[in-house]
Amino acid sequence: MQKLEIGHHYVIHCYKHDSKIHRTWDEAVLLDIKDDYLVFGNERTKVIESDGRNWKTKEPAIMYFYKKQWFNVIGQYKKNGIYYYCNIASPFLIDDDTIKYIDYDLDLRVFPDGSFKVLDRGEYNYHKEKMHYSKEIDQILKSELTTLIDFARNKTGPFTKGKVEEYYAIYKKYSKKYVRK
Repeated sequence: MQKLEIGHHYVIHCYKHDSKIHRTWDEAVLLDIKDDYLVFGNERTKVIESDGRNWKTKEPAIMYFYKKQWFNVIGQYKKNGIYYYCNIASPFLIDDDTIKYIDYDLDLRVFPDGSFKVLDRGEYNYHKEKMHYSKEIDQILKSELTTLIDFARNKTGPFTKGKVEEYYAIYKKYSKKYVRK
C-alpha cells in the first residue's frame, strides 16, 4: 500500500463484482489512519454514475473504509442528525490516489434515533445470480451485514456518538473548500 498522508485528497472508485465501474466520487480527504480502517471526509463532491449521470452530494460525509471488514460506512451530517449509509462491500485498496472497492448491493441505513433498515435485497439477489457470487462470498457478505448491524445496535465503531462531528471538524481544516485564500 502506498504511503498515506493525513489531509491528502483522494478519489473513490466503486466497482461491481464483474469489475465494471459503478460510481466515482471526486473527493475524499484522509482524516485518520487506524490499524483496521481509514477515515475520509467530503462535502458537496461530484459523483459520476456508470451511465454518465452526475450530481453533487448535499451534506458533509465522513467515510470509514475498512482493511479487512466487508463494508464501508458513510456518516451523513444532516440538519436533523447523523444518518448512516452503509455499503456491504469488499475491503478497500488504494491505487494511485484512488480508493477502490467492490459494492455488493446490500446496504444498511441507520437513522438518528438508532433504528435501521436493510436495503436492496432484491438487487443483491439479482446480481448474485447474474454475476455468479460464490457461496463463500455470499456467506461472507451475510456475516458482515450481521456484524455491521451489531455495530449500529451497540453504537460502536463509526456509530459512536460524536465521532462524525469530530471528524467533520478535522475535515474542514484540510478541505480546499474551507481553506482561506
